[in-house]
Amino acid sequence: MKDSGSVDAVEGRLCECLSKTGLRPTPQRQRVYTALLETPAHPTAEEVFMRVKQDMPDISLATVYNCLDTFVQCGLVRQVVHERGATRYCANTEEHHHFYCDECHGTYDIPAAPSVSRFVFQVPAGFVVRHFEIVFQGLCPKCFAKRSESAEYP
Repeated sequence: MKDSGSVDAVEGRLCECLSKTGLRPTPQRQRVYTALLETPAHPTAEEVFMRVKQDMPDISLATVYNCLDTFVQCGLVRQVVHERGATRYCANTEEHHHFYCDECHGTYDIPAAPSVSRFVFQVPAGFVVRHFEIVFQGLCPKCFAKRSESAEYP
């Protein structure tokens, strides 16, 4: 359970984000954002919906998608899109990258190395970089251990 200080901080971030778009922090938006923060994984919209529906049985999947889209637009949440699989959502707004496990399809945060900045890469003249992400792909420790036990190496 979150203490009242962290709850206030969460509500503050949400209100600040929504005020930029002229929207109110409705109970649905608050619950969707809290559900994202409560899960250590990078959930899909459907997974967020199932979690929120436990507390708000009348909420629709469309409402959850709309909330997530709003959060992405104002920078409160990042979309994580892999070439295969559903779009996932990440509430970690610190600069970081992702590791995608080819076996279990889990997505894990990888802290950004201070030495790897956006200026290391040569971007053609006229382009303005707002964000970049490096995605590592391979096997997470759990899936690698399973493969090692059965003598199947990547």
